[in-house]
Amino acid sequence: MADRKSIDESHKISDRRGNGRLRREVWVDEQGQVSRYNLAYINHGLHRGDNGRVVGYDNQHGHHHRHYFGKVEPVNFVSFEDIEERFEQDWIVLRDSA
Repeated sequence: MADRKSIDESHKISDRRGNGRLRREVWVDEQGQVSRYNLAYINHGLHRGDNGRVVGYDNQHGHHHRHYFGKVEPVNFVSFEDIEERFEQDWIVLRDSA
């Protein structure tokens, strides 16, 4: 059986809070374990490349990595919860610096 998408969320961020949009997609396997994920802060006003993805984490192409203003770098995967926490910290720093 194929993995199923368990979370597919997109939230518009108000102009006062940094504008843009937060995107969260999570797929799980038959045991309910996260098999694939895509977390992104998208804001075309801050970054026009990478489809507007300012910061994001995903495990496409068979490896875990971070996108930051168009640069892609590998990340050490501990757990999906750890990745979510890193993403949240990154986006909050960006939001607070705007």
